[in-house]
Amino acid sequence: MSERITSYAAIGDSFTEGLMDPAPTGGPGIFRGWADRLAEQLVTSPIGSSDLLYANLAVRGRLLGHIVDEQVPRVLELKPDFVTIAGGGNDCLRPNTDIEAVASRFEHAVVALRSAGIRVMIANGFETRSATPLIKSMRSKVAIYNCHLWTIAQRHGCAMLDLWGLHGLYAPPMWAPDRIHLSSLGHELVADQALATLEQAPLPSSGFDVPERPNRPLRRAVAEEATWVRQHLAPWVGRRLRGTSSGDAVRPKAPELTRVRQD
Repeated sequence: MSERITSYAAIGDSFTEGLMDPAPTGGPGIFRGWADRLAEQLVTSPIGSSDLLYANLAVRGRLLGHIVDEQVPRVLELKPDFVTIAGGGNDCLRPNTDIEAVASRFEHAVVALRSAGIRVMIANGFETRSATPLIKSMRSKVAIYNCHLWTIAQRHGCAMLDLWGLHGLYAPPMWAPDRIHLSSLGHELVADQALATLEQAPLPSSGFDVPERPNRPLRRAVAEEATWVRQHLAPWVGRRLRGTSSGDAVRPKAPELTRVRQD
């Protein structure tokens, strides 16, 4: 990117909200997340600004249609220099999702942002081959969606935050106990990948292997899986059956462009 980034807005779902990455005292909202970390890094980056303004409009549980309908118009009102958009993962979790329709909505959002003169970074979907069986079953669907996202990025001159290829991200410490959201370490690695992509610096990952997960004794594995189902999977399934979302009563944690560095 040739011009410096002086204002940045992040849109998306729980990934961009920063779920499971606790914010330090005085941080925006309860969670910090990779986008908040990226904003902090841009303050001192040669492609950013010490007076950087930042907004985070992401809300957990949002389908792509909600992101496009609720968050993109607000970004167009704020008119930042730069936007990151990550969405579609919650759509992929649903069994009868039309991936081509989701990708088409994503492209319409990108066109609207680019037509307003806003630079865009797209985040693609996670590699799921080492995930829990429920998430692993999505692998082919996510791979097809990612192909569409790469095409959209190329068509419209967007940067790509390549999560699928960030194989260090798939080590167990990078994930929260629910195995769906990232830990603080995972959010930090994603922020580093995003900044390296923007600065056109070497990326912190190479090759095609993902870290192996350690073997567990059978009794321990059964106990841990039962706990995970009770604490994390069952509540998620319950919300799907009730037609509710974890983000129904949640509002964006940083809805206005605000200076990151508070002197």
